[in-house]
Amino acid sequence: MAKLLPSAYLNGVLLPLSEVRISPLDRGFLFGDGVYEVIPAYGGRLFQLDAHLKRLQYSLDGIRLVNPHTARQWTALLNDLIAQNGGGNQALYLQVTRGADTGRDHGFPKNVPPTVFAMCAPLAELPATLLEHGAKAVTLEDIRWQRCDIKSVSLLGNVLLRQAAVDQGCNEAVLVRDGHATEGTASSLFIVHQDILIAPPKSADLLPSITRDLILELAALHHVQHREARIPLAQLRSAQEIWFASSTREVYPVTELDGRRVGDGRPGNHWRRMYALFQRHKAG
Repeated sequence: MAKLLPSAYLNGVLLPLSEVRISPLDRGFLFGDGVYEVIPAYGGRLFQLDAHLKRLQYSLDGIRLVNPHTARQWTALLNDLIAQNGGGNQALYLQVTRGADTGRDHGFPKNVPPTVFAMCAPLAELPATLLEHGAKAVTLEDIRWQRCDIKSVSLLGNVLLRQAAVDQGCNEAVLVRDGHATEGTASSLFIVHQDILIAPPKSADLLPSITRDLILELAALHHVQHREARIPLAQLRSAQEIWFASSTREVYPVTELDGRRVGDGRPGNHWRRMYALFQRHKAG
C-alpha cells in the first residue's frame, strides 16, 4: 500500500489530515478565539507570502496573541507542507488559536500554548462560466462586528450573509454599512466609475486584502486610473463595472446586482485588462 503523504500540520507535527485531533476545550472551538490566513500556491510556490505573514501578525496583534513563529520559521514550515503535498497549485489554510485550557472561561488563560494548524487543498480554478458571464450579487446590510480588519476565525456573520446571498441565487453579497459598500462576505470589492477604478479605503469595516493591494499596485504600475474612496450605495448601483477579488478566486466580474444588469450585463473591458495583468504577474 502506498504511503499516505502528510497533508496537515498541527503543533510541530506533520500528519494525515484525517488524523488531526484538537481538544474540545480549544478556544478556537469554544469562542472563535483565533485568526487565520489563506495563501494560494502556484507551481508549488506560495504567492505573496510576505504580505500574508504581515497580515497574520496584524491579526495576532489585534487579538493580543503572541506570534508562535518568526517569519523565517513560518516560511520553512509552510513551504515544507506544500512540498509534502506534492507542490503544484494549492490553497494553504493556516490557523492560530489561543490554545486549550483546562476549562471554559472568557478571560485569557495563562501559560497556555497556542494551537497552530495548517492544511492544504488543491486550488480550484475559477469556473469558466464565471469568467465568461460574470457573477450575480446582492446588497446586504453588514451584521458583523466592528473589527472586520482582523482576520478572525469568528465568521458566523460572514456565513449567514453568504448563505442569504446563495438563497437568492447569487454568488456573493456586497456588504453595506452606514450607506456605503465595503466588501463581500469573503472577498474585497472594486468598482469602475467614470473609467476610474475605485476601492474602499482600509478601515476597521473591511479586511486589509492582500489581493486588493496587489490589484492597486498593478493599476499604478500600468497607469490605470484608480483611487481609494468610500463607495456610496447609489454609486455602487450606477457603476460601470463591479469586481470581487480574493486570494483563491483572484479577480472576477459582477454582471448582475440586486437583479439588475451591471453595465451592459457582460464582463467589462477594465476587468479584462486587470485580469490579464494579474495573470501575467502571477506567471512571473
